[in-house]
Amino acid sequence: MTRDNVQLRIGHVSLYNKIDWFLAERGLGFNPGSLRRARLRQIIELETLSDSDLERIGLTRDDILPHVFRDLLQA
Repeated sequence: MTRDNVQLRIGHVSLYNKIDWFLAERGLGFNPGSLRRARLRQIIELETLSDSDLERIGLTRDDILPHVFRDLLQA
């Protein structure tokens, strides 16, 4: 049986809220549901890495969302 209401949390903020705030703060204030779903696997894969693993690929935890959505944020 599948569940559609899975809650992913990073600390005290849900991952969905974290993504929504990230996009809204950059002027992408639309409902990012389909955009978020399309990139959620990559975000989760990066979020589950240790800080040292992230450092090896040149990222910090704060860099994950800008990295995943970098194509939307290019000037």
